Amino acid sequence: MIDGRQRKNIEKGLFVEIVQKQNQRSGALNKGKVSKILTKSVSHPYGIKVQLESGLVGRVQNVIE
Repeated sequence: MIDGRQRKNIEKGLFVEIVQKQNQRSGALNKGKVSKILTKSVSHPYGIKVQLESGLVGRVQNVIE
């Protein structure tokens, strides 16, 4: 399984599952393709923040291969 907390593992066009800020407690996931990587640091403990092609913004939980 690819680690969504490391920026080097995330790239544009990758199919991922993200959790949005308001869904962090429930853990509800959204799927989509990465259009932008918003986190500047090398890693983040809760997942790299990305924007999907659909416009949703959240932190990567899983990378779908």
